[in-house]
Amino acid sequence: MLIKVLGSAAGGGFPQWNCNGPQSAAVRARVPGFRPRTQSSLAVSANGRDWMLLNSSPDLRQQINDTPELWPHSDAGPRNSPIKAVVLTNGDVDHIIGLINLREAQPFSVYGSDRVLATLDANSVFNVLARDKVPRNELPLGDPCAISGAGLDLGITIEAFAVPGKVALYLEDAAAPGFGSKAGDTIGLKVTEPATGKAFLYIPGCAAIDGPLSNRLRGASVVFFDGTLFTDDEMLRQGLMAKTGGRMGHMNISGPDGSIAAFAKLGVARKIFVHINNSNPVLDENSAARKTAEAAGWEIGYDGMEVRL
Repeated sequence: MLIKVLGSAAGGGFPQWNCNGPQSAAVRARVPGFRPRTQSSLAVSANGRDWMLLNSSPDLRQQINDTPELWPHSDAGPRNSPIKAVVLTNGDVDHIIGLINLREAQPFSVYGSDRVLATLDANSVFNVLARDKVPRNELPLGDPCAISGAGLDLGITIEAFAVPGKVALYLEDAAAPGFGSKAGDTIGLKVTEPATGKAFLYIPGCAAIDGPLSNRLRGASVVFFDGTLFTDDEMLRQGLMAKTGGRMGHMNISGPDGSIAAFAKLGVARKIFVHINNSNPVLDENSAARKTAEAAGWEIGYDGMEVRL
């Protein structure tokens, strides 16, 4: 199974279009140690020809252009695509808007939780994906599902599971507990290649690691995990936004309640941060934060990164 990181940044990318924070400014100035990044997404294939996307970012057109494996095949007619399915982990704008890039009457399948599919159904702009060519399939929580698209079995199964998180910003209900969040608003994915038994976990958004999630993570071979913020209040301190990571539904990397500490005793063989915000100092390859994460056995995901299982 081949995994390609199409985009490793959180919403807005790196640099973010309207951000003049120190890190966005540094990447624009091409300061050594700062690498541009597009918004969060992975591509996965069992055979190297037919591909599934995990989330569909606003930067998808650029990501396809930067990834030859996702270009139309030269032996398959004037219009074709190796993208056969898209699996969505939540309804965040940075994970669903890229679907609009795939609107040219091209067959593929969309998978998501009932909550996320309801969000697509409620927004008529997604009807540019004709349902006779782009079926929408519910991913039941806790039940492995064989992924197919355009009449092909992709040789991959996905088991979706709820993780602590919150509803997308534009769906928040300020008067409701937890802003109206419910199970299925944010999910993680166990992606398995049945032919080999190899699997990895993809959790780009997570507010906390509770007991059930710890049990699921324990002993995993590869985990792509939410790396949004290094410290909970970093955006406040940098003057970028009046919100903490916790308020946005993302746990921080550092500290006793952070992901480094939570993973320390879980025995995960390979740990990769993705969905990294432009404020996060791990994006500076020479920073103390970067060294701390790497010393704890973490890799910092980057656009174009490949992982083979």
